Amino acid sequence: MAQKDQLLESDLSMDPFLVFQEWFSAASDAGIPEPNAMCLATASESSVSSRMVLMKYWDTKGFVFFTNYGSRKANQIRANSHVALLFYWEPMHRQVRIEGVAEKTTMAESLKYFATRPRGSQLGAWCSAQSTTISTREALMSKLDEIKRKFANREVPLPELWGGYRVVPNRIEFWQAGE
Repeated sequence: MAQKDQLLESDLSMDPFLVFQEWFSAASDAGIPEPNAMCLATASESSVSSRMVLMKYWDTKGFVFFTNYGSRKANQIRANSHVALLFYWEPMHRQVRIEGVAEKTTMAESLKYFATRPRGSQLGAWCSAQSTTISTREALMSKLDEIKRKFANREVPLPELWGGYRVVPNRIEFWQAGE
């Protein structure tokens, strides 16, 4: 994955979203698996957590991911909306670090995205109470069977506790290894 040896400010647009578009496209074109995978860091009063989530899209307002609003990450965002994201494209020796504020997406955005998910993923959103311990695999599969029966022969509606967050950046940092 050939790369320039230097990252020069003069080679970059002053618009960070254009630079992100260029870098994200390059990562996608290079065949990097899941170039939209990003590390999301959140914090509560007493701890910091990070986990990988998938960016579903971005626009000039920010970077969007979807989750269960009852999850640990959502609870931490509710308590402290300041978050950080990290895209790391190791084969290209590049990363993009973003700091900002997480805001819920609109219901219309959540509905629109939920409708694009495979049916199995839609059903799964109804099954598990994210960030809680599952007693047994059998219990989870039993719950899935129940949900499948409930929504048989009809569209799966958006769960009340499921939707998106947009991370509105106040800082975007581009890094590339060089010699």
